[in-house]
Amino acid sequence: MISPASAALHGLHSTYVRFSVLALSSIFFLVDPFAAIPSFIAITSGADAQRRKRMARKASLTCFIVLSSFALAGRLIFRMFGITLPAFEIAGGLILLLIGIDMLEAKRSPTQESTDETEEAAAKEDAGIVPLGIPMLAGPGAISSVMVLVGQAPNHWQMFAILGSIALTAFASYGVLNGADRLRRLLGETGIRILVRIMGLLLVALAMQFFVNGLTDLGVIARQE
Repeated sequence: MISPASAALHGLHSTYVRFSVLALSSIFFLVDPFAAIPSFIAITSGADAQRRKRMARKASLTCFIVLSSFALAGRLIFRMFGITLPAFEIAGGLILLLIGIDMLEAKRSPTQESTDETEEAAAKEDAGIVPLGIPMLAGPGAISSVMVLVGQAPNHWQMFAILGSIALTAFASYGVLNGADRLRRLLGETGIRILVRIMGLLLVALAMQFFVNGLTDLGVIARQE
């Protein structure tokens, strides 16, 4: 027979795993380094391997710093502007939905980057921080997702899960951008488009969940027990 203490520990572990998976998947899908491969290659065309590696490192580090800053300052921002969590969940869900719909069409959302930004970055000597780091990786969608997660994280371990997810995403982004040429040859344009569409589908589902959570917190939808 399972003791109450064991049952409580199992429940806590299960909750931690679910929240960690949600945090990692939502942040990674929104940063979406695979969709940034064509832009990264265009921006770094003509650059040597060392310069590409440096720009990939700067972009990933910028992504980590920006998202971590919003994670740590999230509650303060909510209080400063009087924003409620349900309002941010609904607003964040709308941004995620727009990005997800664009991803379903296998294209980079204008909320993450524009053609003008890519062309301007290609002329820069070093575009690792802007626009590669922000807004291409750490764009409005990723920032909104982090803020919503912070609002749903009353415990310290949940904050650790969010920061850990940001660190893992930034590390994965560095690996993807640093190996952009190899990945493009390996996956091909079709493979990258399929991957982006799958992420877009999951992102649309996540956006709808944010909507549902926001409406539930407002009392518009009955809470499921």
